[in-house]
Amino acid sequence: MPKATYMYWQKRFDRVNPNKEIEEKILEIRKNNKDYGYRRGALRNLGYIINKKKVQRIIQKLGLQVTSFTRKSRKYNSYKGKIRKTAKNRIRRRFNTNIPH
Repeated sequence: MPKATYMYWQKRFDRVNPNKEIEEKILEIRKNNKDYGYRRGALRNLGYIINKKKVQRIIQKLGLQVTSFTRKSRKYNSYKGKIRKTAKNRIRRRFNTNIPH
């Protein structure tokens, strides 16, 4: 392993996590409300100016994805039921004529 790579990772481990306070707030929100996702737990109500994508990344990093939510899926069906009263079939498909055209 190159020395530069080793030193890079040593410095990286010594760095303070800039998202530590945000992670703690997300954990606190998650403890109170287990069904909150990244949108409702976006911390805007608490006065933090933070993008929802960043909240989503932190939630994924901490492994706090919501498991109770299941998306409802339904096969498409365009049938709308009986819409209106249909006319009686008085012609009975008798389209025979004496004239060829």
